[in-house]
Amino acid sequence: MRVLTASRFTHCWYVSILLLLVCSIHSVTAAEKSDVSDKPGSPATDDSREAGNWTSFRNGKLQQGIAESKLPAELELLWQHTSSDGIASTAAIVGNRVYMAGLNGYVECLDLKTGKPIWKYRSIENPDPKEFAPGFKASPLVTAQGVYLGDEDGIFHAIDLKTGKKLWQFKTDAEIISSANVTADGKLLFGSYDNSLYCLKENDGSLVWRFETDGYVNCSPAIVENFTFVTGCDEQLRVIDIATGKQHSIMPLATYLIASPALMGDNLYVGTYASEIISVNWKELRVDWRFKDPKKEFPYHSSAAITDEYVVAGGRDKQVHCVDRKTGKSVWDFATRGRVDSSPVILGNRVFIGSSDDNLYELDLKTGKNIWKKNLGDDITASPAIGSGHLIIGTESRNGALYCFGKK
Repeated sequence: MRVLTASRFTHCWYVSILLLLVCSIHSVTAAEKSDVSDKPGSPATDDSREAGNWTSFRNGKLQQGIAESKLPAELELLWQHTSSDGIASTAAIVGNRVYMAGLNGYVECLDLKTGKPIWKYRSIENPDPKEFAPGFKASPLVTAQGVYLGDEDGIFHAIDLKTGKKLWQFKTDAEIISSANVTADGKLLFGSYDNSLYCLKENDGSLVWRFETDGYVNCSPAIVENFTFVTGCDEQLRVIDIATGKQHSIMPLATYLIASPALMGDNLYVGTYASEIISVNWKELRVDWRFKDPKKEFPYHSSAAITDEYVVAGGRDKQVHCVDRKTGKSVWDFATRGRVDSSPVILGNRVFIGSSDDNLYELDLKTGKNIWKKNLGDDITASPAIGSGHLIIGTESRNGALYCFGKK
């Protein structure tokens, strides 16, 4: 199974390379028995999010993990679409289409209502199913022009939105796990295991700049103002000017990161490999608070979701943690029976997250109470996508599938 397992991460640690690509800067009332609309509940919502859609890994430039859609109060399984080798990435939902990337080397476009295939794109041109095709761990980014993501062989793909045909490709020198983000003027940002952060022009894939680091660039770039961020095994947070590709500032973090951060205002929020969730003021270059479970010390692979009040993230301690966004004090913990590498999504007062105990959970944002769960039969490390009135999530293993929930 071609996923970022514990053993694979350990290998990365032994070679002293792990790098994260980060960057900087909602809610609805509790669900009733009728459909509920998501309305901004925070003064600092992400203007780049498209209402009703889920277009990227954390749904917006600030990576806050907030859905702006509707969901029925009681979710029902509408369809499932099998995928050999399984799914480790987050799907995208735009209008009535779903875009999924599999570890089998295929990007597929499906009809949201039925799950029926519309088009299929392969990471290699050879159609022979016996020929190995590099898989996709990165989540697709969908814009008005295309679908963008990198593969295990280091090729970054641009795919036509309507036809599934290749628009262009860009070759890096190593695997791409980092999910891409896009600036308002059409610059694509993503990282590669060749120790670099890339900026490409969306229209033709030409290189704008390449920022070289001392380790793998693993996670997804957030974008705020004209900045993005990089950190890695050197335990430094680097602020990068998007216009020039040059380092703007740097600060020590005393740990390296795996998860991608969410941002609100001048602070970014992220779980670390040092078993903490931290709040970093990136403008003043300081850590404002650190949260650590007093009983368990396990790293965070899950990227946080944030509202004006809360920060929610899953941990490898088999728990979902909710802390106060302003103070870092614990609000609640929810225990599962497996590692929680899945990143949470917040819709109003509802939190959706998967676990390696095979369950998809719905939790109450304020109390952490388990409202609903569904056993999908395989590990869930992928994160939910919520858009157009549906929730989409994938499972790993060779029996993996993409599942669609909504109202029948």
